[in-house]
Amino acid sequence: MNLSRLACLLPLLAAGCLHSEQPHLGVGAKPEKGAEVVFDGSKEMLHSKWTYWQGPGFKSSLPVKWPIVDDPVDKGTAMMTDDRAADGGRYGAADLVTVKEYRDFRLHIEFFISKPGGNSGVYLQNRYEIQVLDGDKTSHGMGAVINESPSPYHAYNGVGKWNAYDITFRAARFQDGKLVEKPVVSMYFNGVKVHSNVVINQVWGGPNSGIDGGNDGGKGITDRPGGLKLQAEGHDVRYRNIWIRELDLKKADTSF
Repeated sequence: MNLSRLACLLPLLAAGCLHSEQPHLGVGAKPEKGAEVVFDGSKEMLHSKWTYWQGPGFKSSLPVKWPIVDDPVDKGTAMMTDDRAADGGRYGAADLVTVKEYRDFRLHIEFFISKPGGNSGVYLQNRYEIQVLDGDKTSHGMGAVINESPSPYHAYNGVGKWNAYDITFRAARFQDGKLVEKPVVSMYFNGVKVHSNVVINQVWGGPNSGIDGGNDGGKGITDRPGGLKLQAEGHDVRYRNIWIRELDLKKADTSF
């Protein structure tokens, strides 16, 4: 490499902007060492690693009704949030949750919204929602740590394209049964850093939203792990390439 070419690359390298410097971020990212793939596009993995969250609004039934469908962009398949029990946006009627539960973790997940206004949600520990909602740029909108951060809508690829969340999450900490540190999350959206150590104050959305949603208006967080949950809202939203690496974060820092 000649010196002039090197001089052009040095600022990018220093800023971490070259894709080769971030191989585990963004659409198509490969699992990090030690990560568990929880969805690879197959029906077998869907049915072995996921189940319904049977909360107070649950209306569906096992086996899981979410279909495996063709990837509309690339070769392969994806799961689709097309469960008839959730038609009309019936909240909490047919959400899926991983069988395995987690505390601290690094998550990669990709989603595809087929039509304007498409709505779903990614729930960390079956508690804290990272919104998936086309067209909404508010703190309740796309990519927001719901009601806790602004929407990073600028990083969204839009309808008809795959999008990726890369998340590091640290669970709440307790001492003698009392909450002493609130949960914290950082996130990249399509390879763009959009959230840095956002403190999550409560579970939003009431009892149908997930674990602890009905405890003290969502503020009564308990000391128990939870699965990764995906929300069915009666829309054509698809998911693929989901992997999780468990962590043990001693400090309240979720920097990548």
